[in-house]
Amino acid sequence: MSKAGRTPFVLLVVVLLAGGLISLLLLNSALNQGSFQLSKLKKETTSLTDEQQALQRDVDAQSAPDALERRARELGLVPGGSPVFLGPDGKVSGTPTAAEVPPPPSPPPAAASGAPQSAPPSGAPSAPPSTQQSAAPAAGPSGAPPAAAPGAVPPPPSTGKPTPNPGR
Repeated sequence: MSKAGRTPFVLLVVVLLAGGLISLLLLNSALNQGSFQLSKLKKETTSLTDEQQALQRDVDAQSAPDALERRARELGLVPGGSPVFLGPDGKVSGTPTAAEVPPPPSPPPAAASGAPQSAPPSGAPSAPPSTQQSAAPAAGPSGAPPAAAPGAVPPPPSTGKPTPNPGR
């Protein structure tokens, strides 16, 4: 009877050991798979962070004042005239002036060695033809405002009434 009672116990111990080893193997495989996935996600995070930083540098470069001014000139925009303010009591303070086309920027001086100047880099701003006209005087000899430059939008006539501002 001692042999008959011992066999089920040995069989139970062997089954428990085999089950434990198989469960450890499965647990180890799951941890390794998670480790590989974590490594892959870290690499992806690094590449996306680099891409985000590159895009932020591009945004910063295009948001710089000189880049905005260059782009505005390429679109034919000119700096505005003096502003007019509408007070809370409805009175207008200031006198409006039309925007004037500034003269084109002067080219850099030639090199002292007499070498010919090279062409500006492709990213250098080039003023469109409409911005190369000289600014007109503020008033003509008779005190009347000067004629508008070709392609310029004339300011609205002043009625003495405050104009509503739909943006507020």
